[in-house]
Amino acid sequence: MPVLATRVDGRAPTPLLEPVSARLAAEFFSVPAERVSRCVADVWACTEHLGLRATPATVEWIAREHLLALVNSAPPSRAE
Repeated sequence: MPVLATRVDGRAPTPLLEPVSARLAAEFFSVPAERVSRCVADVWACTEHLGLRATPATVEWIAREHLLALVNSAPPSRAE
């Protein structure tokens, strides 16, 4: 499935999102970096879609909450 949005206001938000994705990928090392980047891009797009001003700080905060939910919802590994 493609990322929800790749452009914001006619320009790619990549320069703004790369540092956010890098910080969150380091924090959530058990989640693939590709998935973290996609989460960040999706949060940016959803924020813009709702008519809110997407800032890197806001996007990072919301994406961190999504990733925490993802990590905390994973079933425990079986030790055999």
